[in-house]
Amino acid sequence: MALEKAGWAHGWSNQWEPSTKAQHASSCYIRNFGSDNHSCEDIAEVVQRMRDTKEIPVADLLVGGFPCQDYSVAKSLSSARGLEGKKGVLWWEILKIAEYRKPKVILLENVDRLLSSPSGQRGRDFAVMLRTLADLGYFVEWRVINSADYGFPQRRKRVFVFAHKKPLKSFETNPNRALINSTFKILSHGPIADFKLHEDASQISSKFGIDAKQSHFHNWGVFDGKTVFTAKVEPKTKSPSTLGEVLIPSNQVPKEFWVDKDELSQWEFLKGSKSLERTTREGFTYNYSEGKMTYPDALDKPSRTILTGEGGKTPSRFKHIIASGKRMRRLTPIELERLSGFPDDWTKFGDDGIALPDARRAFFIGNALVVGVVERLGKQILREFS
Repeated sequence: MALEKAGWAHGWSNQWEPSTKAQHASSCYIRNFGSDNHSCEDIAEVVQRMRDTKEIPVADLLVGGFPCQDYSVAKSLSSARGLEGKKGVLWWEILKIAEYRKPKVILLENVDRLLSSPSGQRGRDFAVMLRTLADLGYFVEWRVINSADYGFPQRRKRVFVFAHKKPLKSFETNPNRALINSTFKILSHGPIADFKLHEDASQISSKFGIDAKQSHFHNWGVFDGKTVFTAKVEPKTKSPSTLGEVLIPSNQVPKEFWVDKDELSQWEFLKGSKSLERTTREGFTYNYSEGKMTYPDALDKPSRTILTGEGGKTPSRFKHIIASGKRMRRLTPIELERLSGFPDDWTKFGDDGIALPDARRAFFIGNALVVGVVERLGKQILREFS
């Protein structure tokens, strides 16, 4: 939706959720965009057929948001397996499409943890991605963007990776003139670090980042195929919209979103600070600690990042809960849609016209990007082709 609003024409799409038989997300997609040139099957199987078919067409722009579970901060460091993880390997399917179809531009996104994954070799996964894109002839720029820094009502931090064939005029090692930073302005930047990245992907995979305490990659950078230039940039922020601005009137909130009084103590416990004694299977005892979270969520600030587990009545540390008059309630699907920039009820129906479960609607938004961020990037990239 964001790229169509930016002026791009849709050519082909794929949406497939391996963990469930019912493909609700694909059904919702078809409801809004139609079934033409849409695929709902394992992308690896589609790519395997691609040499012999025109199923995936040639296009100017390839967009991908490969699963981020292996990089997510919701995982412990010891279980964040990066590109070795089952879902993380979908990166290679994106690379195969780029190799076979040779798009002029690639726009990817992931959680910012990607820049430092995995914990045992800080930055290795991203270094492999840079090297393999460069081997296909792409120049690469990346930037971590928090949507709330640029006026949107949700704090959602993602790394955007913009790859293009030479010679796109936007490629700059000066942070102030780089394409993504010309779209999302920066206030200042730190020293520009540079280092060579000329080994092949297998060497990088085995050697890069060993024993490093932090990643070599800062929140902005470019790669010209030989040298990485990277710096920490500070966003030129604007006043954000707030959670309170997206709320529907209290008398329109369905009863299932109001929290019963006898459940409030559980919500308070989960949101509060705590130190709990736990014991491993091996009999080792340790203390598990959590800090206090804002309770209820502040209405005069942007919302926290919406997670895929936002739906459902069960009390949770990570779900939003707000005060409305003298009562507490969860956020409705419409409010979640608004926080990500979708029209009201965008996720309400599947292609058969049957209403989708509220928990699945919340799951969609937890997986989605903030529409306005992608729209602005899409417009800036399109200008480069004009």
